[in-house]
Amino acid sequence: MAFRGERGAAARRALRRAAGRRRTVWSVGVPLIALAAGLLFTTSATTADGTALRDDRRPQLAQLIADKRERLAAAEKREATLRAQVDQETARLAEVDTPVKIARQSADAILQPAGFTALRGPGLTVTLNDSPRRGSDFGDNAPDNDDLVVHQGDVQAVVNAMWAGGAEAMTIMDVRVISTSAVRCVGNTLLLHGQVFSPPFKITAIGEPTAMHRALESAEGVKQFREAVADFGLGYTEKMEKDVTVRAYDGSTDLRSAQAAQ
Repeated sequence: MAFRGERGAAARRALRRAAGRRRTVWSVGVPLIALAAGLLFTTSATTADGTALRDDRRPQLAQLIADKRERLAAAEKREATLRAQVDQETARLAEVDTPVKIARQSADAILQPAGFTALRGPGLTVTLNDSPRRGSDFGDNAPDNDDLVVHQGDVQAVVNAMWAGGAEAMTIMDVRVISTSAVRCVGNTLLLHGQVFSPPFKITAIGEPTAMHRALESAEGVKQFREAVADFGLGYTEKMEKDVTVRAYDGSTDLRSAQAAQ
């Protein structure tokens, strides 16, 4: 019994020492935490300088984008004016300078195949659109959000199929595409020649409509998109055009590198 009493007394002394250590830790830790919190509040107040740190910056970003678009439009207008002046001066010079005349005739001969002239004729228009449905509309079998939007590969599949079907000229969202055009998607928007477009995406091509339709039906990428149309409600329509105009390309002609076709 005496052994048990000594052991109990030792246990009580150990508990008192542990409690003392806890009180010591808290007595030091609480002031440190309070000091850190005060420094944090002071730093936040200094940084904010009387403003809200979490202001919504979307209006400023929207204004910045609008300003950039206005500058781009103004630059494109100046470019078009200067290009017209160059063409006029070149035509005037070609009347008296034979080498310039020959060079101009050679350039004029490739304007149409290069996409720098407007074309008109029968064709086909394909429109791709995001699904109006949301994942929650599908219940327990909800698809990924990526399954409900048009992707870059979907647009490219349609474009490639129409070229394969004999398209002579093509526009995407009424913007002429040429051999150097690149289609890029940023989120669910389309980036083409520095312009941003939202769905639905319209692709129009001049050519024999039936041949292009058959090419679309046999293209694997287009087949997969049509399956997604049935499964997820994406939009896909084809419209045969009896008489449609495809505008000339009016974008930049700068090239970093080029190689003649064999």
